[in-house]
Amino acid sequence: MTHGEFLIHVGSTNPVKVEAVKAAFDESGLFASPRYASIDVSSEVSAQPTSLDETIRGAINRARNAFQGSVLSAGLEDGLITVPYTQSGYMNVCACAIFDGGRDYIGLSSAFEYPQKVIRLVIEEGLDITRAFLRAGLSENPTLGAAEGAIGLLTKGRLTRKEYAKQAVTMALIHLRDPLTLPALQTEQKPR
Repeated sequence: MTHGEFLIHVGSTNPVKVEAVKAAFDESGLFASPRYASIDVSSEVSAQPTSLDETIRGAINRARNAFQGSVLSAGLEDGLITVPYTQSGYMNVCACAIFDGGRDYIGLSSAFEYPQKVIRLVIEEGLDITRAFLRAGLSENPTLGAAEGAIGLLTKGRLTRKEYAKQAVTMALIHLRDPLTLPALQTEQKPR
């Protein structure tokens, strides 16, 4: 079942995040002709979240803060989570929240581990991932997060940040396939 035209706000001006949302929504087949708008909003969490709760709250805040005038909004936030038995004690995960004006739909990407020196710089010195990669000498790109991302570097391009973020959006979209959710969205369409 597809819906009519929907305006979807993305709570970020990062082109990689916007493209990840577009790709996942377009591939879902749920919407006949979605339109997208990139909205500059705050995540209201630290620049580098260091827990699952903070990461998900950042995604929810981005989606909710971007919602104004849309039918759905999406927020993406990457953050570190503690994971036992890993080399550094942490892994990165991307959280997506899709907001319909009343409910949040959450999805997560797969998780991966950064080099230990990157984690040390983030945890001990408070750097974000891009600055930690620069300081560790692992990247020379000051806009790494808006390009291939650290995941692109670590996998030598086999998985880009866009594809990685798209995983989280795809997982959140599972909820919109629920037959109880779809009729509600159909009645909440806003006129153009």
